[in-house]
Amino acid sequence: SALFFVCFVVTVAVGEDVTLTCPRSTSEHRSSLYWIRFIPGHWPEFLGGTYSFDFSDSIETAHITAKQETKSFILHISKVQHGDAGLYYCLKVNWLNMTFLTGEFLRISGKESNITTIVQHPLPDRVHPGSPVSLHCSVLFNTQDKTCSTDHRVFWFLAASDKSNPSLIYAPANPGSECKNNPEDHSGRKCIYSFSKNVTASDVGTYYCAVASCGMILFGNGTKLDIEGPSMSDLQKTNAVFIVLFAILTASVIIIFILTYILMKKTCHCSNGKSKSISTSNIV
Repeated sequence: SALFFVCFVVTVAVGEDVTLTCPRSTSEHRSSLYWIRFIPGHWPEFLGGTYSFDFSDSIETAHITAKQETKSFILHISKVQHGDAGLYYCLKVNWLNMTFLTGEFLRISGKESNITTIVQHPLPDRVHPGSPVSLHCSVLFNTQDKTCSTDHRVFWFLAASDKSNPSLIYAPANPGSECKNNPEDHSGRKCIYSFSKNVTASDVGTYYCAVASCGMILFGNGTKLDIEGPSMSDLQKTNAVFIVLFAILTASVIIIFILTYILMKKTCHCSNGKSKSISTSNIV
């Protein structure tokens, strides 16, 4: 099982140092901890790992260090660069069970995103369980802004009613958007991203489209999904079927009882007849 969530947005300037902290329980001897990051346009990157118990070894790559501290597993980034912007997760692995413990989005200040608007399209008031649902997200880009790279990454989050933190449910490596020039703004470009699934009762909540670009992550207005429960007519039909089945079952039990009684009566009658015949032959 796995739980994805983003707790904080950490903002730093280029050249500054930043330390991300992950809790570590020394009582879990069979667990391992890992730091990974997601940068728009790149595959997930492994930054370092350790055991839950005390272990003095550290992992250093370029300007990033992953090491243990007291009851924690930290990731230290020295002299942050623009390319360090992205999602950083600390995950715990215990046998086949994987849990994401912390998550931060590292934002690099000094660069403004070229995203101007993120609009999510509403769904019908309620949908039936098992029905396919498509979520759509329209993103407007300012193509004349050359201070920021056009590379970006799309994420879909679910804020369920029973969870305090949004869960990351979908992060395609290739968003597969449909992009075209915005007719309302000649300096802009409009891209539409979609996410589809067959919904169940556990999918109820608000879905957010988020786009990471230029060291920032911007969220849409959210799309609420409600599952339609059984209507009164459906309940009446169910009750009617239940009553009919109960009547059939009762009638079947009565018929079986009557047939059993008749068979037992015939068996007893035949047994008495044979007994009388045997007695008569003995007298002769």
